[in-house]
Amino acid sequence: MSDTTTIVWFREDLRVHDNRALLDAVEAGEEVLPVYSFDPREFDTGMFDLPRVGPYRARFLVESVADLRESLRERGGDLLVREGNPEDVLPVLAAAHDVETVFYHTKPATEEKGVETAVTDALDTEGVETRSVWGKTLYHIEDLPTSVYGMDDTFTPWRKSVERNASIRDRVPTPDDVPTPETDAGEIPSPADLGIEPREPDERGVLPFEGGETAGRERIARYFWEEDRLRGYKETRNGLLGPDFSSKLSAWLTHGCLSPRYVFEEVKRYEAERVSNESTYWLLFELIWRDFHTFQFEKYGADFFSSGGIQGGNPEWREDRTAFERWANGETGVPFVDANMRELNETGYMSNRGRQNVASFLADWLELDWRMGAAYFEAKLVDYDVCSNWGNWAYQAGVGNDSRNNYFNVVSQGERYDPGGEYVRHWIPELAGLGENIHDPWTLREDEQATLSAEPDEEYPGPMIDMDAAHERLRNR
Repeated sequence: MSDTTTIVWFREDLRVHDNRALLDAVEAGEEVLPVYSFDPREFDTGMFDLPRVGPYRARFLVESVADLRESLRERGGDLLVREGNPEDVLPVLAAAHDVETVFYHTKPATEEKGVETAVTDALDTEGVETRSVWGKTLYHIEDLPTSVYGMDDTFTPWRKSVERNASIRDRVPTPDDVPTPETDAGEIPSPADLGIEPREPDERGVLPFEGGETAGRERIARYFWEEDRLRGYKETRNGLLGPDFSSKLSAWLTHGCLSPRYVFEEVKRYEAERVSNESTYWLLFELIWRDFHTFQFEKYGADFFSSGGIQGGNPEWREDRTAFERWANGETGVPFVDANMRELNETGYMSNRGRQNVASFLADWLELDWRMGAAYFEAKLVDYDVCSNWGNWAYQAGVGNDSRNNYFNVVSQGERYDPGGEYVRHWIPELAGLGENIHDPWTLREDEQATLSAEPDEEYPGPMIDMDAAHERLRNR
């Protein structure tokens, strides 16, 4: 160990377990300065002038940073928190503490890489070395059968190749001590300090989603071990109400509070101690899907943000802000779509089944620019991940990976996954009194529709498009 001070720049790796950048910084210096900078650009508006971060993700992020600080303090260290562009913050701290090397995890997305370049250029000017590591995915990028630039763009053959020809690395050790020099640690801002109007999630939500490594590990302990839910994950994962129909680990994975390799090892321990079946494999399957989107972003970058996606071309999407707002507000007149959008708006969460259906309704049924939906999700989702979000939206819009121009029948999907209408009634109280027509109330006679409202001043809208005509168009395209 040299007599130096290093910096570990935390980003979407808000944990002390399985954190290569943190371990390398501790091993390289006598003292280490852990740093997190709230970049004001991340809290500005983005594409289509939509917010980039909403209240639920902002709260989860702030909680995760606070939890990381506590974990570091338990190890004799601290977390320096600043507000500002990292390329401005890090050189100042490096100069003040005579830092020789800055360690960080790289992020495979265009804007994030732009920030990395700005940081490394600024530090290089000051004579400070930077070392990036890869840590977002289950499979390490260097262990893939081919480079990401030569990988198959269709998931299934790529997955099979990876499962046959690559192995998953062991987790790196968690440092016992993180000796941090005396300095002003700084205050952790609230969402309001970041310009985000705070909002408590609706009590009807499936889970409070508390941020931080501690809460993430507690979620695994509950879902895997205390409730023993993993054994039935594949059968229940399309559920819509309640905390335990799916693992709901995505928010902690997104912010790096959980390492995918930690999740993998817990699954393997569960298989050894409880049961190994389709459900235990399926959770790992979902982690590999996450890897696929991440590596695809490394391959295609900014192409994912174009209207034609990685397929190219210039699709003619409609631009109708009024129609978009009805979709965003859960006022399309299609109950299964609206219930999912209202859940998203009130809690920051939506099931995977819901995400597929609302995306299909926007891109396929309304023929609106799919990127508006992806940008809306960016702010609203507590588990927003740039690669998974934009990759999945492009896929549904027919401009992404393995796109087969499929659409979701949002009525029959509701009937299949919410057969009794319990989910719709949960989020659309206006339809509380409706029975078998809960998913297509427009098929009721006028006198029957007049009795739908739970309250006299509440009225559920009719569908914003001719559903039969739109369905006929989709069937024949």
